Amino acid sequence: MEALSISTQTRKLTGRKTNKLRKEGCVPGIVYGPKSKNVSIKINEKDFKDVFSKAGESTLIDLKIDDKEIGKVIINNYQTDPVNDNIIHFDLYQVRMDKKITTKVSIKFTGESPAIKNESGILVKSHDMLEIKCLPKNLIHDIEVDLSVLEHIDDIIRIKDLKISDEIEIVADVEEAVVNVTPPRTEKEMKELEERVEEKVEGVESAKEKKEDEESSEEGDKKEEIKEGDKKENKKEDKKNKK
Repeated sequence: MEALSISTQTRKLTGRKTNKLRKEGCVPGIVYGPKSKNVSIKINEKDFKDVFSKAGESTLIDLKIDDKEIGKVIINNYQTDPVNDNIIHFDLYQVRMDKKITTKVSIKFTGESPAIKNESGILVKSHDMLEIKCLPKNLIHDIEVDLSVLEHIDDIIRIKDLKISDEIEIVADVEEAVVNVTPPRTEKEMKELEERVEEKVEGVESAKEKKEDEESSEEGDKKEEIKEGDKKENKKEDKKNKK
């Protein structure tokens, strides 16, 4: 995989003031590590998304702050807006190359399950990410899982079946399922599933409408404050003119 780098700038705005940065197309973040002070930073949103799409949370990135080389970091955490899913904050962790770190890696499912293709089974994924522990040099971008070994209904792939380096420890019970095949759903189960999906969609739409109403209300309050301010100024002017 190509070496990845990220260029950021120090920031002074904190707390609610960071909303100004977001409106300008930037994402606020912080850098921290075992032997470094916390540094508040910002980066262009598009630049961050480009790096994040390649690195995820388990790939080493060369960090620059104000054009100064800082060292190797990983994207340790990030927060998104619950309504529009935009990234609103991120954490970068400066790693020590001689010390093991714990992070999450995504699972990459490949191949086609004969049980799905031939027996109309349903693929149930219990994990889409797993927590691992290793030295930074042994970090992997993802864990590949071959679905072609799932030949029959009730076949299962457990954590202990995953093919990864001995230098990487998966922080979970090795007997846990990663993916398995279950029998096809009945008509009753399909109807219940459709109802749950509809409820979830309605919940998302309701949250979106609520946010829009709150923003509209805030805008109205601001206009009223401006009007009240204008009235007070006009009264002052009238008193002066009468004198």
